[in-house]
Amino acid sequence: MRNVLIGTVDSTRVAMEVLVQHKMPPSALCTLPKEKASRHSDFVDLIPLAQQHQIPVVETSDSNAPQFLDQIRALEPEYLWVIGWSQICRPELLQVPRKAALGFHPAALPHNRGRAVIPWTILQRATSTGATLFWLDEGVDSGDVLAQQTFSVTAHETARSLYNKHLEALNQLLQQTLPLLAENQAPRMPQDHRQASWCAKRTPADGLIDWNRSAEDVWTLIRAVSEPYPGALTYDGDQRLMIWEADLVGDAPYCGLPGQVQAITDNGVLVQCGDSRHVLLRTVGLENAAALPAIEVLKIHRKLGIDPGRLQTQSILYNRKNRGT
Repeated sequence: MRNVLIGTVDSTRVAMEVLVQHKMPPSALCTLPKEKASRHSDFVDLIPLAQQHQIPVVETSDSNAPQFLDQIRALEPEYLWVIGWSQICRPELLQVPRKAALGFHPAALPHNRGRAVIPWTILQRATSTGATLFWLDEGVDSGDVLAQQTFSVTAHETARSLYNKHLEALNQLLQQTLPLLAENQAPRMPQDHRQASWCAKRTPADGLIDWNRSAEDVWTLIRAVSEPYPGALTYDGDQRLMIWEADLVGDAPYCGLPGQVQAITDNGVLVQCGDSRHVLLRTVGLENAAALPAIEVLKIHRKLGIDPGRLQTQSILYNRKNRGT
């Protein structure tokens, strides 16, 4: 069974390893060049693993480009696996494999089609989710289901813990379906499009903490966008501060303002939120710096967040400068 694998994240790695395990190594790994790594917050350099298994590597920043299509056609794949790749496959690419193009989605399709699904699953406060292998079509996550697995989402789930659950689910789904594909017995189960829902694209700026929200809302955001994603963002004075780990504390005997540091404890830094309840910040990081215990970075009574007054002053100075006054 001739396969070509397109992707550039950990789920791509899992797919490559399972294909090798089943003695169906990809004829090529198609992945992003390192200089384009910023397109995926969870980018993984898969070239060393491909070289370890003597799998040829094709680097591309556009999987629909004519030159790339010619390279893939020359490999004459039966199956094209698109796993961990943010670009939509156009018809010309989908028509390259002799049998089919297949994809993976970290949700129980038709629910939560689209982008940033793992963060959105946590932000939705979902108690269950799923992972789906599906036959790619010209829509967005709309093709027939090849196999699907559902599992629980805990009340304390983080992006990393949920991400790892999806990697394990992908492993199991591939183990189940590769023999079926090899024997031409793989199922195709149409999605019920009436049940479809969609997740919107997220950017790093969407991780900005609004300390006027409830403590539970703040804690949920921190969990949803933590590693391997860009992280929750706030400001300590003029410094951008990433919040990587936190606990929900709730009530505490302090009175202050939303975003204000109320206590420094051995376990972390207690910050008040808009409902007068609290989160305990454990791990933080200044922009482009290593993560550190919050107690090493923050000071008592500091007020986190954007200071509207300071922003207004900066805006006035910027406008004056650009007017030449």
